[in-house]
Amino acid sequence: MTAIINFNSISGVSTISANTKINVGDTVIGPRSIGIGTTTTAGRDAGIGTAAGTIIFNSTTNQLEVFSGNVWSVAAKEAFSATGGDTVDTTSRTGYKVHTFTGPGTFTVVTGEATVEYLVIAGGGGGGYNAGAGGGAGGYRTSTTFDVSKGDYPVTVGGGGAGGTSGNATVAVPGSNSVFGLITSIGGGKGQDSNLNDAGNGGSGGGAAASGTAGSGINPSTPQPALDPFSLTAPYPETTGNPGGTSSTGDGAPRTGGGGGGAGGAGGNNSNVNIGGAGGAGQASSITGSPVLRAGGGGGAGHIAPGIGPPGPGGGGRGGPGPGGTGEAGTVNTGGGGGAGGGGGGNGAAGGSGIVIVAYPTSA
Repeated sequence: MTAIINFNSISGVSTISANTKINVGDTVIGPRSIGIGTTTTAGRDAGIGTAAGTIIFNSTTNQLEVFSGNVWSVAAKEAFSATGGDTVDTTSRTGYKVHTFTGPGTFTVVTGEATVEYLVIAGGGGGGYNAGAGGGAGGYRTSTTFDVSKGDYPVTVGGGGAGGTSGNATVAVPGSNSVFGLITSIGGGKGQDSNLNDAGNGGSGGGAAASGTAGSGINPSTPQPALDPFSLTAPYPETTGNPGGTSSTGDGAPRTGGGGGGAGGAGGNNSNVNIGGAGGAGQASSITGSPVLRAGGGGGAGHIAPGIGPPGPGGGGRGGPGPGGTGEAGTVNTGGGGGAGGGGGGNGAAGGSGIVIVAYPTSA
């Protein structure tokens, strides 16, 4: 076979052999490779009269691009890879890699760019004491279209708030926030106790006791930045949590607390002095492959037996039995609210810790 190389002009080459390297502008033709011209996105877009079929390597995006005559399209790009998480799973969800954080860490994009899914759940609020109200579930934020690029995305997993204690008259504590990069979920609101310490606002609100005011669900943070500097995506999706349930009984026995709000529904109102309000339902996510309910509210408690307010499906704790029973804690890594303590001095329980999950196709 005869090789033919045509040039409009060539000088300084006396012999072309198998080892000859030829430079034509930015293109290098070597014995075993061809080097394509390299430029940045700004340099590419500054071109005037770019011919259809032009190929460049874009050093801004680290990908090979071709010009169709109207737009630049990706011909080949750097493979996506990322690290981080307490577990990294490629079997629970077919075709996806799932990074799960149950504690603090960093999601690091080592190479490439990708659109990922995330689920960020904050810690649940603690339940109130002595016929108190259930704690609210931690804030629940999720997206399937979040763009990430090379760099570090710090992760914080919020802890559950402590329950109120009757002996020391210590009020319940709200849950702590969870964070993925600049995505923040707010901790669940604390449940009110029978001595009229206020219920708390939060990712979802804590329930009310003794005719108090239930806590409200709030937006994840105020204000939100307009753009994510990591990926320059549109403003983050906002998620408003649900309020806690109310109580129809006043201070003094008998009394009963409402349930804490959940990510999927409000806490149950109480109208029966024997049974606390139910915790609000959680919300299901299939980010790990199968649907899992998380972020349920804690149950309220009554002054007399049975007292037990049902837990919110999705990790909420049940209310304690009356008289004197301790509430049930929210389930760890669900953001469930803590159950309230029963009348006669029962202690409230802690909310469950949160979780952060990031998933993306293995072909990314």
